[in-house]
Amino acid sequence: MLDELIRKTIREMVGGSGPPVAFLAPKGDRGLFGPESIAWKVHADFISMMIGGISSLILQALHPQALAGVWDHSSFREDLKGRLGRTAFFIAATTYGPTDMADNIIQKVNQIHTKITGLDEFGKPYSATDPHLLAWVHLTETYSFMQAFEDYRKEKLSLQNKDQYFVEMKSLGERMGAHNLPSTFAKTDSAIKSYIPELHFGERAKSILDLLENFPSKLAAKPFIKLITRAGYLNLPDWVYPVINRPTPTLLERLAVKKSVDFIAVPIREALKDGVAAHSLRRVYG
Repeated sequence: MLDELIRKTIREMVGGSGPPVAFLAPKGDRGLFGPESIAWKVHADFISMMIGGISSLILQALHPQALAGVWDHSSFREDLKGRLGRTAFFIAATTYGPTDMADNIIQKVNQIHTKITGLDEFGKPYSATDPHLLAWVHLTETYSFMQAFEDYRKEKLSLQNKDQYFVEMKSLGERMGAHNLPSTFAKTDSAIKSYIPELHFGERAKSILDLLENFPSKLAAKPFIKLITRAGYLNLPDWVYPVINRPTPTLLERLAVKKSVDFIAVPIREALKDGVAAHSLRRVYG
């Protein structure tokens, strides 16, 4: 009963219509990464992926050109839930999907990007096919997902395994059009910091933060969403807080949020244990 309520609440939050049966075939298809990959391990945890997703959205909103593409060509302000659902499906399909599913969605998104051009809030031209902007999106997502996994999973990765994740995800980022992506966690951190002079916290970025803090949801889901959003803020690098005019979180606040997330994570992980990753494992091994 509780499991089904949790699944229903999460579907209401990010979309989805039931068990991911599309991931069960064709038998033996390992997809782009395969079950032994670090990407399969990291992306399997719904809680840390949600937290990482929030922090990556905040980071991406700080780049005027990256934000302009979404601002001008997306319905996210009216349909944030739909936007999150499409992003979640892209990650699921490219991580766990059979090869054709992954290839098709990469091709589809790349095709959409060719039509996304315009001027940012400063009148500077942008294109969603710009490798520099594509790298920003890739860097912030992979960094945020790894940080959240490290903080909210008791299972710790070795430095070698952490770096292996960035090697794996580099192959995906390059297929999306990004160039010269780093292959380690440390170099990813450095690459993100190299963008700091380009960032801007203006009215558009402020509206994104306001949208995240007031995520449209049913009453039953609000406490969960508020907590995940707060954890997303705490998942940001420390240099971001002065940029967004927020105080750096205290150790006490971080501990309180982590304890709360750890508490709610137990029933959520139990409810979602037969999700996309489990279905995909059955596809690979039968």
